[in-house]
Amino acid sequence: MTKHSAGNRKLLRQNLRDAKRQYPDLPKQQLSVLLDLTVTLHLSIFRGELLYFSGKWYVSHSGLLRIAHRRRCVGIDTEIEQHTEASADRWVFRATVHKSKSTTFVGYGDADPSNVSPLVHGAEMRIAETRAVNRALRKAYGIGICSVEEIGSLAESAQSSRESKKIPLQPVNGSNGNHGGPKVRDRLCQLIRQHQLDANLVKSYAVDFCGTKTLREATRDQV
Repeated sequence: MTKHSAGNRKLLRQNLRDAKRQYPDLPKQQLSVLLDLTVTLHLSIFRGELLYFSGKWYVSHSGLLRIAHRRRCVGIDTEIEQHTEASADRWVFRATVHKSKSTTFVGYGDADPSNVSPLVHGAEMRIAETRAVNRALRKAYGIGICSVEEIGSLAESAQSSRESKKIPLQPVNGSNGNHGGPKVRDRLCQLIRQHQLDANLVKSYAVDFCGTKTLREATRDQV
């Protein structure tokens, strides 16, 4: 490997350590892939910018935005496409990434109840927009790996082959189940681990869906 700055070497060590801890069965070949991704993309597992499941590495929306910011992206525009059917919760977005004042890249994203996790039904519009932005960003900056937000319900189908390893959901007690707080967050964390979802994305969708400022204010029934 070529020489890297102290910051790059630190990120390499941290990513290797986090990968071995979070993915104990990770093949050695995938560790080599992780090294290449770390060197080229400078993204962090700890920050949720790189994720691994079903034998592949994925980049997250936050990771793509970090790359865009680092490379001085001029701006991102999004618009709803005519194929959208709001009544059926089917949304199609077009995103345009302005890499410079004269260079643009376009990406499309769609979402409907059939290709998003049941945990985020009702947020199809925001998911479609995120997918469009992700695809445009990957085109603009030559990111060869797929983003985790783009694969939709495929993450759950991968998990179905490991039914015996699922984490059983525990009942949530206290005050007739109408108060939020740690119990609600624990339940949501169980679901995130069970379905291998992007924790930051799911929590942001949950807060937005419940109409509260924080997850702490959400009730059990809302979540």
